[in-house]
Amino acid sequence: MHPRIEDYALIGDEQTAALVGRDGSVDWLCLPRFDSPACFARLLGDEENGHWTIAPEGGGPCTRRSYRHDTLVLDSEWDTPDGTVRLTDFMPARDRAPDLVRVIEGLEGRVTLRGRLRLRFDYGSIVPWMRRTDGDRLAIAGPDAVWLRSHPAVRTWGQDFATHSEFTVAKGEKVAFVLTWHPSHHPRPPLIDPYEALESSVDDWRAWSARCRYRGPHRDTVVRSLITLKALTHAPTGGIVAAPTTSLPESPGGVRNWDYRYSWLRDSTLTLEALLAAGYHEEAEAWRDWLLRAVAGDPADLQIMYGLSGERRMPEYELPWLTGFQGSAPVRVGNDAVKQLQLDVYGEVIDSLSLARRAGLPVRPHMWRVQCALMDFLRTTWREPDAGLWEVRGKRRHFVYSKVMAWVAADRAVRALESDPGLDGDLDGWRAMRDEVHEDVCARGYDPERNTFTQYYGSRALDASLLLLPRVGFLPPDDPRIIGTIDAVRSELAADGFLRRYSTDDSDVDPLPGGEGAFIVCSFWLAQALHQAGRTAEARELFDRLVGLCNDVGLLAEEYDPVAGRQLGNFPQAFSHLGLVGTALALYGDRTAG
Repeated sequence: MHPRIEDYALIGDEQTAALVGRDGSVDWLCLPRFDSPACFARLLGDEENGHWTIAPEGGGPCTRRSYRHDTLVLDSEWDTPDGTVRLTDFMPARDRAPDLVRVIEGLEGRVTLRGRLRLRFDYGSIVPWMRRTDGDRLAIAGPDAVWLRSHPAVRTWGQDFATHSEFTVAKGEKVAFVLTWHPSHHPRPPLIDPYEALESSVDDWRAWSARCRYRGPHRDTVVRSLITLKALTHAPTGGIVAAPTTSLPESPGGVRNWDYRYSWLRDSTLTLEALLAAGYHEEAEAWRDWLLRAVAGDPADLQIMYGLSGERRMPEYELPWLTGFQGSAPVRVGNDAVKQLQLDVYGEVIDSLSLARRAGLPVRPHMWRVQCALMDFLRTTWREPDAGLWEVRGKRRHFVYSKVMAWVAADRAVRALESDPGLDGDLDGWRAMRDEVHEDVCARGYDPERNTFTQYYGSRALDASLLLLPRVGFLPPDDPRIIGTIDAVRSELAADGFLRRYSTDDSDVDPLPGGEGAFIVCSFWLAQALHQAGRTAEARELFDRLVGLCNDVGLLAEEYDPVAGRQLGNFPQAFSHLGLVGTALALYGDRTAG
C-alpha cells in the first residue's frame, strides 16, 4: 500500500530536507536546496523514481519511531523474530556539502538488514552512471554527483539499476551509511565521521530547543513545531519555505497540487510573532532581513512569494513522468501564483517591519524608506480588486481580508509616526486612508442581515481569514460584528469541528474541480478568535483537538480530511505549525511564557 502523508517524518540540515517513511525508505530529497530537483521522488511516483530503503530483510513498517527528545534526529525500531534493530536518520549541519546519514544499531539478538539505493536525478527522470571509486560508490549524471560509503564497510552490488547491500548487526554493533552530494565538476568534499556527527547533531538541536521560553501545556508539541520551522529555514539567507514538498494533494486524486518550496510574504507577521514570543530573536532577525532583501525594488513589483534567496521567477510546469501521490496528477514544479496581485501582502510586510521595530530588533537604515514606498503605492491601489489571500485562480474580487490588510498597513504607518515624530511621512494622508478603508470595509464587506463580514464585497460567501480581523486590531474582539463573524464562519465553513478556508462552490472565484480538506491553520485562527472573544474554554478544547491531528512524530500537513482521518497537502506545512505555536502562546503565553 502507498504510504499516507502522515506516515512520513522529516529530517534536514536547514538548507534542504528529506522525508522518511515508516518502512525505512527515504522517498523525497532535493539536493542541494529545498527547491532543487529531487534525487528521490518515490513520494510522487513509484520506486523507479528514486528512494533509499534500509530495513530488516523481511521489510514492513517499523514497530515504533520517534525523534530523540528536542532534536531532528529520527529513530525507527523494528522488532523481528531474530532481534531488535534501530535505524537513526539525520542530516548534520552542513559544512561544504549536504550529508544524509543513516546509522543502524543492533539492540537485541542478531538481525539481517537489506539496503536498496535507487538514485534518480531531476525528479526521478535520470538514471546516473554508478561506479566504484576508492572503495565507495559514486553516481554521476550531468551537474550532480553523489557518494555512498559505509562505516565499517559492507558489501554492495549493482542490480536493476540500483545499489544493493546486505549486512547483519548483533547487539551493540553499528553500521553507518553516508550519502554526500556535490557538484559533479568539484572534487569530493571532506569526509565526515558519522558517529561524531550524530553526537554533535543531538547536542546542537537540544541546545537550540532549550532556548524556547514557552512552558505551558503541550510544550513538547510546541517545541516540535518550532524545530520544524527551524528545519524549514534556509540558514544561509533566513528564508523559510512553506513546505519542503511539491504537489502533495489537497484532495486525493485531484488536481489541486502545488509547489510550496518557496517563501510566502503572507506568513511574515505570524512567523515573526511566533519566533519573538518563543525567544528566538536571532531567527526572527534573519527572517526580517530576508524580507527586506526580497521586497527591495519597485513596490509595484512586490510579489506574494520569493525563492530562498529572494529569487523572483518560479515558472510553473508539469512533470508528466510522475504519476503523483496516490495518482494525484499533475505534479507541478514552480508556482504561477507568483504572478498574482494580492494586496494583503503590502499590509503583512509593513506589519512585520513594524513588529520588528517594536520588538527591538536592530533597525536597518532603509527599513522605514521601504515602508514609505509601499504606502505610497498602496494609497493608489487599495481600491483595486485582487486575487486574495488564498491564490484562487478565478476572477479578481474585492476581498475583505485584502482591504483589511490595507487598513493594517496604514494603521501601522500612522502608529510609527505617532511614536517617533522624527520619522518622515504623510501622517494626515495615512490617517485619512486608514479611516477611508475602515469605512469602506464596514459598509461594503459586512452583511448586516446575517451579522457577519463576507469573503468579498457583495458576496454572501465567508472566508476563514475573517477570523484575523480582531487579531490585527481592525475591530475589538467583543464587537458584535466580530462575534457574529466568528459564529457564522464556525457554522458555515465547518468540517467535523474543524474549518475549511472557504467554500469551493463559487466557480467564478475558484474554477478548479474538486474540493479540499479542512485547512489546519484556519482552525487555529478560530481557537485564537474564540479566546480573544472571551470564550477561552471553547478555544482550549479546540486547541487540544488540533494538537491531536499531529502525526506520531508531531508533524502537520496543510489540510486534514476529517472523514477519512488523514492529512492532506504539502508536508510538513510551516503555516500549520505557525498556527500551533501562535495559538499555544495566545492561550497560555501570558501565564507560562517567559
